[in-house]
Amino acid sequence: MLSGPWLQTLAAVVDHGTFDAAARRLAVTPSAVSQRIRALEQEVGHVVVTRGSPCRPTEQGAVLLGLARGVAALEADALGRLAGDEASSVLDVGVNADSLATWFPDVIDAVAGAGPRLRLYVDDESRTADLLRSGAVLGAVTASPEPVQGCSSEYLGSIRYTPVCSVGFAERWHRGGRWPWREMPVVQLDEKDSLQNRVLQRHRAAGAPEHRIPTFHAFRHAVRSGLGWGNLPTVDVRADLDAGRLIRVERDVTVRLYWQSWRLHTRATARLADAIHAAAAVHLE
Repeated sequence: MLSGPWLQTLAAVVDHGTFDAAARRLAVTPSAVSQRIRALEQEVGHVVVTRGSPCRPTEQGAVLLGLARGVAALEADALGRLAGDEASSVLDVGVNADSLATWFPDVIDAVAGAGPRLRLYVDDESRTADLLRSGAVLGAVTASPEPVQGCSSEYLGSIRYTPVCSVGFAERWHRGGRWPWREMPVVQLDEKDSLQNRVLQRHRAAGAPEHRIPTFHAFRHAVRSGLGWGNLPTVDVRADLDAGRLIRVERDVTVRLYWQSWRLHTRATARLADAIHAAAAVHLE
């Protein structure tokens, strides 16, 4: 049988990056952390964490990390029910940057004051499901419909993007009624950003010059200022398109979003799911 302290120690090592940091978090010695991890590895017959800086779960360790998160959530829920307090619950959630900047603040508003602590992990919507696979989060807003093993998947709605640029950018690059896709610069959030690449693939323009702006608000500013073209949520640019302050460069891109989560039944996770569905019903198509 797997020991609770073993799983708790695995989560602490992954969350804090080193055995020493995990020891400080758990108020034990680094030797005790090492012994617990070795005992866990002997029990399951696999190495569960890579010894590096930072330490990361192996494939087998990720499975156990998901179990550790689930056990911690259920324990916190039970203790909260007994004490009439949910403040000990921690909700680790993966979300894409565009959702976080547009409709997900409604979820934050709903969770505020409810008790549980919310910890968000931001990644591209095509990759947030990997956070579930690694055991880093209990749930994720993702573009992946296929449920991660051990998880449920629920459709939330679609978010529509419009590829746009500034008027000045269009004046520089829209030549003879054509866009030179392989030459004109594009704004990307990071190397994982798939939205702009979907447009570039339509025009076989891989390798177009890139600017990388890693936060949504700065990304939006960069596109509006004429640094390059990029996809912005249609709801944010509709008025600017109608007024001629922004120029459409291609047809819209639509991303279907899903809520995937471990099959846990606690008050905190149920309220979170309800808040996500409520916000999605208002803001997504």
